[in-house]
Amino acid sequence: MKKKSLLFGATLAALQCGAMAQQSTVSVYGIVDVAMRHTTNDGATAATRGDAQNQLTAGMSQSRLGLNVSEEIGGGLKGLVNIEHRFNADEGTAAAADFWRQAWVGLQGGFGRVTLGRQYNVLFDVFTSTYASFKYSPYIEAYKPEIGFSLGARNSNMVKYLVESGPWRAALQASPSEGAATGGKSMGGYVRYASGPLSVGGAYLELHDGADLKVQAYTVGGAYATGPWNFSLGWARNKFETGFNPAIIGTLLGNGGTNGTFALGNVEHRDMISVGGSYQLSPQLNLGAHYWNARQTGRTTAGDGKAHFYAVVADYAFSKRTDVYLEVDRTKFSDGLTFANGATSRVGTMVGVRHRF
Repeated sequence: MKKKSLLFGATLAALQCGAMAQQSTVSVYGIVDVAMRHTTNDGATAATRGDAQNQLTAGMSQSRLGLNVSEEIGGGLKGLVNIEHRFNADEGTAAAADFWRQAWVGLQGGFGRVTLGRQYNVLFDVFTSTYASFKYSPYIEAYKPEIGFSLGARNSNMVKYLVESGPWRAALQASPSEGAATGGKSMGGYVRYASGPLSVGGAYLELHDGADLKVQAYTVGGAYATGPWNFSLGWARNKFETGFNPAIIGTLLGNGGTNGTFALGNVEHRDMISVGGSYQLSPQLNLGAHYWNARQTGRTTAGDGKAHFYAVVADYAFSKRTDVYLEVDRTKFSDGLTFANGATSRVGTMVGVRHRF
């Protein structure tokens, strides 16, 4: 009996030690961001194209609520989970049909990190981490012409492998279409270098539609910081194979309300150059300006077009978590490119409050 008791005690102690070694942490994070926005030439039809619109909307960031899970499982191995929901704080509704904008599980160790599920693609990863439009906010949610840098930003059914070594980081992604009518098969990768004030990177991503026709996306850029200044420069190209599903092009190239009618069925490719800078005027006040130049080439001249996008932002931080901002943007189209209502120019002004937790 005494031997059994000793054996039971030793087994229990071993289990307790194992449980202590396998420590798990769960963290809740999020952003709530709402702005009042005034937009000119935003009427719904050609007859009302000159009408302005006032709205309460997402501002610098899309509001979100997420969970990060990390578990030490021994031998230098770690289990990871992330789920993230995007929502419209002005209405309390889901921001998209996919309730979980991110949902993935993975393992991390000396070999790098492998994650599986719906997650950010390699274009979005390298763009936002290396040469984002604004240092303190990777892009403006309400006005983001550079969304074409990332072909929709996320991909479903993805397997991603990430490895880091000193200042270098590289990743590969792949996903099957699973027979979906809209396709979804992907393959791509990125390389990034960041040391001191300099960061540079580039990425390639290939996506297939339901007929196995592809779009190829390339992007490269860098950023440099010196004192209170930060500068960024980027280039991107999206090239569509003849016959690529035009219904998907609009999703990949971004919101027509902020980016114009890039979603033309006969678009062959689009190039965009992005350049900007920011200045930290004080510990609380950050000023930034950005310019995007886009040129679209169609398979016929009806698909051609040019666009100029401008944005300036003043952001004041009350604390590490709460800030207010003023943003002004302008869009100018030419050579056949227009907004859905036929307008060729638009100005937006936005004042908002953002809290991170």
